[in-house]
Amino acid sequence: MSAQTLVGLDRFAVKQRYTMMVNRYEIRALGPNGEEGPILAMAQQKRMAFKEEVTFYADEQRTVPVFSFKARKRLDLAATYDVFDAQGTPIGQFRKDFKASLLNSTYHLEAAGVTATGAERNMVVAILRRVQDTIPLAVHYDFKDPAGNLVMSSERKWGLRDFYTVNVPGARLDGRVAAAMAVALDALQQR
Repeated sequence: MSAQTLVGLDRFAVKQRYTMMVNRYEIRALGPNGEEGPILAMAQQKRMAFKEEVTFYADEQRTVPVFSFKARKRLDLAATYDVFDAQGTPIGQFRKDFKASLLNSTYHLEAAGVTATGAERNMVVAILRRVQDTIPLAVHYDFKDPAGNLVMSSERKWGLRDFYTVNVPGARLDGRVAAAMAVALDALQQR
């Protein structure tokens, strides 16, 4: 399997691997009963970078880059991030809505005929997350198009290790863009 398999995939998992100097993520297929399948992509993000950039690789050794996302500007609280395929062609973008995110983290997402706005599903959890950071909370995001149809959801399972189930109903959204957004929801929230 490869990251190209993500293009038509409607359900996958994002798992964070803990390391000292970088955030690493596994993108895995999910079976019908939620069982983890093979690795579709590996992502790596340097911590404390001045300009966010995350590269996804086809293999665990991180030798074959397959897609990425990168901030347009340095240290911008409402930065726009472009998602690129393996050849560097833009395939989507997302940005944080800084004002709306003061109470409830909100993102805007665009890719190949899909426009969606995503926000934390539970306002109480959103507020609790802002006043305490010792208990890992289950955080869920729903991305909806202007007609209110679900385009993507990312659900963090409660626990000490970051594990997300990502759903892309009908695979309307390119899975590479969905994977980039799902990783960004974790990596960018921890800054």
